[in-house]
Amino acid sequence: MIKKILVSQPKPTSEKSPYFEIASKYGVEVVFRPFIKIEGLSAKEFRQQKVSILDYTAVVFTSRNAIDHFFLLCKELRVTIPEDMKYFCITETIALYIQKYVQYRKRKVFFGSTGKVDDLIPAMVKHKTEKYLVPLSDVHNDEITNLLDAKKLIHKEVVMYRTVSNDFKSDEKFDYDMLIFFSPSGIQALLKNFPKFEQKDIAIGTFGPATAQAVKDAGLRLDMEAPTSQYPSITAALDDFVKKHNC
Repeated sequence: MIKKILVSQPKPTSEKSPYFEIASKYGVEVVFRPFIKIEGLSAKEFRQQKVSILDYTAVVFTSRNAIDHFFLLCKELRVTIPEDMKYFCITETIALYIQKYVQYRKRKVFFGSTGKVDDLIPAMVKHKTEKYLVPLSDVHNDEITNLLDAKKLIHKEVVMYRTVSNDFKSDEKFDYDMLIFFSPSGIQALLKNFPKFEQKDIAIGTFGPATAQAVKDAGLRLDMEAPTSQYPSITAALDDFVKKHNC
């Protein structure tokens, strides 16, 4: 029987989220409690990478976190971004988020339509004389580096923020029947917070193959996985899982 589910993500802003429908349909409690959080590097830590932001004429943003920490670091470093700086974002939503920090209409902003870096490359190639700065998390792969290298673009990847464990407080209850994770970092945070964690009857669900593998590598039992051909979303998989265990 599944009565209480921990989803390791922030609470959805829309009341129409499928999570709330599942909670209502099956009479379960869904708690949103991230196991990880994002924190920015300090100016001192950033300087150790020996990168000068003003040496670059364009910035590539892959997430809102990248935008937040880029502009926060610029402020801390007292770096004034020139008016002709170009911005390349993997989606229009991320591009529009730049308005939080600068006047969008006065900037040269480019964005992709699929949310993949590959889709942004053609626009970057059209501006091959630019020097691209790519703010990243401390946890990243070489996909962007390889793509830009292949097109012979001038670029520099730089860490501006990192993923850390969102530690549980000593008085915080951990009485869940199911845990749902979205990244390998979440699994690492679970074991950091509870080094003697025993899974027993607690079900574990994951989204994405890397997260699923992290569960197995940790010696834990994987009870639910998405996406699959049958369950393209985590909520579709969760709906069926709870239905089977509670009916």
